[in-house]
Amino acid sequence: MLLGATPPGLPAQEAPYMPPAGWPSSPAQYGCRLTEADRMIPVRDGLHMATDIYRPVRNGVPVDERLPVLLNRTPYNKQSMRPQATFYCERGYVVAVQDTRGRYKSQGTFSKVQPADATDGYDVIEWLARQPWANGAVGMFGTSFAAHEQAGAAQYNPPSLRSLLINMGGMANGWDHGVRFRGTYEMGRQLTWAWSQLLADARTPDVKALLTKEKVEDWYGVQPFRRGLNPLSVDPQYEGWYLDFFERADYDTFWKDPMLAWNEHYPQTADVPMLHVGGWYDIFLAGTFENFSALRRLKRAPQRLLVGPWTHHGNTRAFAGDVAFGDSAAIPDFEADYTVRWFDFTLKNTPTGARQDAPVRLFVMGTGDGHKTAEGRLMHGGYWRDANEWPLAGTRFQSWYFHADGSLSQNKPTAVRSQTVYTFDPRRPVPTIGGGASARLRDGAYDQREDPRFPPSAAPWLPLRTRSDVVVFQSEPLAEDMTIVGPITVTLYASASTVDADFTAKLVDVYPSSTDWPGGFDLNLTDAIVRGRYRATREHAVMLTPGAVYAFTIAPFPTANVFKKGHRIRVDISSSNFPRFDVNPNTGEPLGRNRRMISTDIAVQHSARYPSHIVLPLVPAR
Repeated sequence: MLLGATPPGLPAQEAPYMPPAGWPSSPAQYGCRLTEADRMIPVRDGLHMATDIYRPVRNGVPVDERLPVLLNRTPYNKQSMRPQATFYCERGYVVAVQDTRGRYKSQGTFSKVQPADATDGYDVIEWLARQPWANGAVGMFGTSFAAHEQAGAAQYNPPSLRSLLINMGGMANGWDHGVRFRGTYEMGRQLTWAWSQLLADARTPDVKALLTKEKVEDWYGVQPFRRGLNPLSVDPQYEGWYLDFFERADYDTFWKDPMLAWNEHYPQTADVPMLHVGGWYDIFLAGTFENFSALRRLKRAPQRLLVGPWTHHGNTRAFAGDVAFGDSAAIPDFEADYTVRWFDFTLKNTPTGARQDAPVRLFVMGTGDGHKTAEGRLMHGGYWRDANEWPLAGTRFQSWYFHADGSLSQNKPTAVRSQTVYTFDPRRPVPTIGGGASARLRDGAYDQREDPRFPPSAAPWLPLRTRSDVVVFQSEPLAEDMTIVGPITVTLYASASTVDADFTAKLVDVYPSSTDWPGGFDLNLTDAIVRGRYRATREHAVMLTPGAVYAFTIAPFPTANVFKKGHRIRVDISSSNFPRFDVNPNTGEPLGRNRRMISTDIAVQHSARYPSHIVLPLVPAR
């Protein structure tokens, strides 16, 4: 079987579900026409950005009234946005869709992250607002890269910017998550993105032939890449930014650019209404919460938060990976129906009901009965919950401690000395099984078991808990339901036998054995990693002293879940999550340039002096 193929008996894709009640579709009011294709809009350095402009029409003629403008800036070819642009246009908006700098028909040189993207956004917003068909108000919309474009432009506070809808993007800080991750490198996502875009952009048959002949999965283990000696070398531009991200491990001025570190520029950010949208299995979820919380404190304009049980781009689906959440979890045509509702409220002051929405709307996972659906997924279920603040009022943070016998309980350990030692071999890393990885790495919720869909998994496809380098701490079966909603923190006291090592933590909802799931189902909720050399400061590496015990703070993304009666709460501790994150060679060599790999012995402490534990945010049940 080819890597990446769906093995027999595993779930296939399914159709979107109906939207929840109260989120009706917006009716068309106009016809729509692409009035200007490839309009070259000037920016401050003299270059021009190619833009398609759609205008509402009646009887084929553009309407006379001045209207608000919606702008989407994308690196993925503006023509791909035509259906969405037409939808907004038919509902009374002039829509401008633009190729970002250096992409498709826009001038300049492309880079994955560049300061000019932010100023380009400012200049384009102000140009659009001055046109005779515009009423001076501009909103921005888009997902992922287009969401980062919104954040970049907003940090320069363009006077005509009036509203943002930031869907699955707008990362708070690329060193913390999204590009690097607390010292590690989100290698799998960056490599697969570069590979796919380079293949899409291939201008010559030989480049396309090379990338088609090779499989990106085969190159996961050939890390780190050497400059000029890898498939990305066919385009030095792509190879350059990929390796720059890899090798620039210290948090310096490079990482503080507006396109990488919104949290360095919150004060000067435009004070405009923003809807921050995320998913519990989205790669940018940490930034979604941080941006919402910080800007709500600093700004007067409404800040709203919407988080569902979604993967990246997954708003329209009621499932994530191998787990289903029920019909109400999906919002079909999200970027159309739901965004129009937001922009009608913020740009037209139309009474859509959005004004009365709670500031925080979250999907709490976990109220399903666990049966196997017709598509082969576990029905985990859940429900929507509104709140006025984050974390939720009444949240009680409760510590659960690790113990020598592998138990997880609210009782603090009492032993004078107690530790569990495992050996981590970087040549045999723990495979990434879902999570907030990115679509190309199969993000979402899965039974935590090795599987041919998740390279470098290997036969006989056993649960991750059977690996000697995964230390499991789990509770007794719960006597009653327990609801958690909020941030998660793991304090891990541990030592390593090497000068550097990684430490991972994963929160798991353990289903008991059933007819549908004879071996139970180990459902991943959230996880994180920290690199030892950056435990003290992100500005520069501070190596470990072999054998010394340190307190490592591991902060998985927030989550919301009901652990049902009879389930167990589990925390898995290890030292890798590959290929989502690069593997630590443990040698202390410069990151992205190592030549060697060595095994390390990790001693996880669970004594009275070093009480390793997880803090869970308990909330009252609905």
